[in-house]
Amino acid sequence: MNGPTHGTAYAKINLALHVRGRRDDGYHDLETIFAFLDCGDSLTVEPADQFALEIDGKFGASLAKENIPDNLIFRAAMLHQNGCAPAIRFKLGKNLPIASGLGGGSADAAAALRLLNAYFSPPLSAEKLHEIAADLGADVPACIKSVPVMGRGTGTFLEPVENNVSGLFCLLVNPNVAMSTGLVFKAWDGIDHGPLPKGTAREILQNGRNDLEIPAISLCPEISEILGLLEKTRPVVARMSGSGASCFAIYEDKEILAKAATEITSQCPAYWTMTGCLR
Repeated sequence: MNGPTHGTAYAKINLALHVRGRRDDGYHDLETIFAFLDCGDSLTVEPADQFALEIDGKFGASLAKENIPDNLIFRAAMLHQNGCAPAIRFKLGKNLPIASGLGGGSADAAAALRLLNAYFSPPLSAEKLHEIAADLGADVPACIKSVPVMGRGTGTFLEPVENNVSGLFCLLVNPNVAMSTGLVFKAWDGIDHGPLPKGTAREILQNGRNDLEIPAISLCPEISEILGLLEKTRPVVARMSGSGASCFAIYEDKEILAKAATEITSQCPAYWTMTGCLR
């Protein structure tokens, strides 16, 4: 065992998300490109007499009320340690909005697995980590490395993609509306509009789409407003992430990013924003 260890649960965005069909098990087959910002939630692990989870941060209050056995960080720790709760304390700084399409819970679970693998010896293999991650949720496997990757099936089957988006600047905007992934998928029209385009991460970003935008907008009209405002800031692309309600805009230039962030916060002061670079 080592001493206190710190990590970041990197905010996830979907550069594109194509829904291909409903499955018999109630899930959906999809194709997506995951990408990650260089910022997100913060997570620390340290020795303790028994397992503990402390949560603070802007969005920590609602999670702090959750039963610990329901929390993905606890579940990740249990699976990592073969069903035994380890004698450690996690401290989570919840900076990302909950149920926002940014993979916050999945990123927290993945960050916990990374920290656990550094904390305990011997570390688990990459294959075992992926297996645990897939048990925790569809987005968790991609969050383990938190670099651009293609996801298929429910999102757990990962394939490499050329990462030529690293270093691009990103603005995230959320109207402080929590979205139910299940309700958004239920509102999807069931039409397969075709696979992801071929190419690099950037080519797929520029030529892809998010098939969940329209159903999400039907449940949260603010998404359409945000996308309209982002389009006016001269981004490479503006798009909704995941099942919403967070939207992102990608920029080549840091000054344009800063100007766009200022414009959005002045026009929508009640909305949450975050800026960062793609990893």
